[in-house]
Amino acid sequence: MAGKVFFSVSMSLDGFSAPEQRDQDPKLERWMAQWMELQAWIFPLRFFRENLKLGEGGEQGRDNDIARETFERTGASILGRRMFDFGERAWPAEAPFHTPVFVLTHNRRDPWERPGGTTFHFVDDGIHRALERAREAAGDRDVRIAGGSETILQYVNAGLVDEFSIALAPVLFGSGTRLFDGVDASKVALEPIRSEASTRVTHLTYSVRPR
Repeated sequence: MAGKVFFSVSMSLDGFSAPEQRDQDPKLERWMAQWMELQAWIFPLRFFRENLKLGEGGEQGRDNDIARETFERTGASILGRRMFDFGERAWPAEAPFHTPVFVLTHNRRDPWERPGGTTFHFVDDGIHRALERAREAAGDRDVRIAGGSETILQYVNAGLVDEFSIALAPVLFGSGTRLFDGVDASKVALEPIRSEASTRVTHLTYSVRPR
């Protein structure tokens, strides 16, 4: 039986999944500070430290359980090219996916195998083909649309997402990349599955169905 297609992201209280792009700004400190603030809930977790080989220790508890559950349910991931390009510079040699990853691109490239079980496959024939390949690779586990927001939105508007989770962080950006900017609300209906607050974020999970 095929698994679900889902995404799981952190979002600011005013709806942004990333700070405003500052590629032309010689000082990226502000962008990085905002991004670190958005993701701050995950950095202290034991699972985060384990997954990135940062050593022993780290917090346990419900945030840690949710992060681990998200990882364990994922049999393959899909990334947009811009997110991959950023990650290629930032990830350690052992990339944090440990599964096949399918990158949406317009340029052909041979698969890129990394230590620890992550292999990046580059798909230049559209989101549906990327999902077909990801489903094949995932087997009975789930496919995660890992980002960025434009890629997530393509899959939502195409009716291909079954479920999503948001870690709602108590921060305000004022500007940036809105997670649902451009969503076709006439086609998407949501059913709440879970709302669970921790001391750092509120975890919201919804199932998605056609309207």
